[in-house]
Amino acid sequence: MNRIYLDYNASTPIASKVLEAMMPYLTSKFGNPSSSHSFGVECRAAIEQAREQVANLLGCEALEIIFTSGATESNNMVIKGIAKAAGKGKHFITSQVEHPAVLEPCRHIERFGYKVTYLPVDKFGLLDPDTLAKAITPDTALISIMHSNNEVGTIQDIASLAKIASSQGIPFHTDAAQSVGKIPCRVGDLGVDFLTVAGHKFYAPKGVGALYIRKGRTLPPMMHGAGHEHGMRPGTENLASVVGLGAACELAMPLLESEGMRQKKLGQLLFDGLRKAGLKVHLSGHPEKKLPNTWNISFEGYDAAAVMEALGKDIAVSPGAACHGDTVNASHVLVAMGVPDRLSRGAIRFSLGRETTEAEIDQVVGLLKRKAKL
Repeated sequence: MNRIYLDYNASTPIASKVLEAMMPYLTSKFGNPSSSHSFGVECRAAIEQAREQVANLLGCEALEIIFTSGATESNNMVIKGIAKAAGKGKHFITSQVEHPAVLEPCRHIERFGYKVTYLPVDKFGLLDPDTLAKAITPDTALISIMHSNNEVGTIQDIASLAKIASSQGIPFHTDAAQSVGKIPCRVGDLGVDFLTVAGHKFYAPKGVGALYIRKGRTLPPMMHGAGHEHGMRPGTENLASVVGLGAACELAMPLLESEGMRQKKLGQLLFDGLRKAGLKVHLSGHPEKKLPNTWNISFEGYDAAAVMEALGKDIAVSPGAACHGDTVNASHVLVAMGVPDRLSRGAIRFSLGRETTEAEIDQVVGLLKRKAKL
């Protein structure tokens, strides 16, 4: 059996067209984008073109895009930046199912006297808008709710949540690291003030991302230097990777609908195939309101380590539970959703990508069918 990669939520390969766009800026076009000579001017033009490409995918103006090193930096910029500028408002709201790139900055500011409310979700991983509305206080300075969950794929109704925030004059941030490049993420439709982008989740290089900042909203810089990126993120830009991010955004736009439908079909084929093979499998996350490529499947009666061993080293997936000796710790997402221990301990995330084929899905199902006893 050939190696099979079904861990696209962890990272994606650089698309060939993205690499092609990057190559000149790794070789002959090496000038500093801040220099006024022709070497610098051509590199500055490439960065601004990439900014336009990101803005086109998000449906915003180019001046509302700041390039960063990725989702973690973007999230930290918003949470710590708002905390720094909050004044009296020392209350933040997020959810219990956020990525650590949001949870950890929130825990960090708690150590400095800020209060953070971690909202619960239902069995599908969805947050109730009424719960958010009731959690808001006069001191609420920021609401940060992820667009789609990295583990189970559940997509939040960000537009409704952001509308609640807007009605109270509270800035709203969404971590869309897993959404951008996979499903439509138009900031006008979402109504958000800040939106996080991670390049390596949709065929751009690792180490590059972006932050959408709605015109009129401001953040204090987390670093200080020569004033790059509108003074928000000083330091010479990661030129080739920024160009790659722009190219990845342009590549993604015409593929959103077709690839979404194709990957949803393949994921359903995987889940149905496992059931037909006689395995007791259960899907975590919302059955419909979820990323088309993300399938968090629990193997009842087994722990994640046993399933991973049955799959072998050449099939790339992510366990939904961490195994330490005889102890199996379910992910905080599955715990927050109330997934029973008998299911959460055997959870595996299969995340599909543009290169995933039906033949690969058949091979995985066939392998697990042969090793049904795991």
